[in-house]
Amino acid sequence: MPFALPLGLAIYVTIWWIVLFAVLPFGVRSAEEAGEDQPEGVDPGAPVAPQLVKKAAATTVIAAIVFGMVVLVAKFTGV
Repeated sequence: MPFALPLGLAIYVTIWWIVLFAVLPFGVRSAEEAGEDQPEGVDPGAPVAPQLVKKAAATTVIAAIVFGMVVLVAKFTGV
């Protein structure tokens, strides 16, 4: 690996968080969009079922692919 382990982990964690924020909006539907009744005091834009476990799993896979590409670029360009 072209990076020391701590640097590699820091790069992966940074990529993971960036990908998470890109993945979070996918498939989000508010109660109004889903046609469900909203309890009083609930934000109208709050998601009905955010599916955070599925999004975290997808984020992990996508981040691993992006990190792999970063490693390959760093290895073959000599960075």
